[in-house]
Amino acid sequence: MVIKAVVWDVDDTLFDYTTADREGMRSHLVAEGLMARFDGAEQALAHWREITERQWARFSAGEADFETQRRDRVRVFLERELTDPEADDWFARYLTHYESAWSLFPDVLPVLDALAHSHRHAVLSNSSLTVQDRKLRSLGVHDRFETVLCAVELGVSKPDAAAFLAACDALELAPRQVAYVGDHPEIDGRGAADAGLLSVWIDRTGAHAPVRADGGPHRIVSLAELPVILGSDTRFGAPSTFR
Repeated sequence: MVIKAVVWDVDDTLFDYTTADREGMRSHLVAEGLMARFDGAEQALAHWREITERQWARFSAGEADFETQRRDRVRVFLERELTDPEADDWFARYLTHYESAWSLFPDVLPVLDALAHSHRHAVLSNSSLTVQDRKLRSLGVHDRFETVLCAVELGVSKPDAAAFLAACDALELAPRQVAYVGDHPEIDGRGAADAGLLSVWIDRTGAHAPVRADGGPHRIVSLAELPVILGSDTRFGAPSTFR
C-alpha cells in the first residue's frame, strides 16, 4: 500500500525540545536565584525532567488533568506548597526563558519541502493543542499540517493505538496508508507500529536502547533518510542504514 500521509510527533522530532528545555531551565534558575540549590544546571535539569516524566505519567493515566500535572511539577521541584496561581506564575516565568530558545532541527524544513507535494502531513502529540498550536505557529510551520491532534483534547495518548488511529481517521486514510515519525522508540516507534502505521523512529542521539526489529519501526538518524523509506520520487534524502 502506498503511503499517502505522514503524521509527525513534535518535541525532539521537529522541534529541538531537549536544547530549549536545557537552556530555558538554566536561564530560569539563574533569574529565580535557585542555581545554588543544585550542583550545576545539568543536575537541576535532570531533576526537572524526572519530575516531568512522573507527573506526565499521572496525566496519561487519567489521575490528573493537564493544568494540575503542570502545577504539581513546580511544587515538587521547589519542594514547597504553592497555590494554583503561584504555581502558574512560576511556570509562566519558566516558559519565557524556554520559548526564547525554541528552534527546529536543521533537517526539518528540507524534508517538509521535499515531501510537500508527494504526501499529506499532520501532527499527533502527547501534549495540548494550546501548547503545540502556538509552538508550531511560532516556529513558522503550522501551515504545513492539515490537522494538529493532541492528547489533552483527544482524551487518549500515545502509545495507545486509539491515538494513532484518531490521526488516521482525521486524514480519512487507513493506517497502512500513513507513516508516523517520532523520537521515542516505544511511545512513538512501537506504538505506531502496533497500530498498523508505517513507523519511523528518529534516533538522533542513540540515547535509547534499540527496539525489536521484527515488525517494529524503521530506525533513522536523520530526517534526510525519510523520503527513501516513504518511496517518494524526490531526490532528497539518503538510503536508510537501520531497520
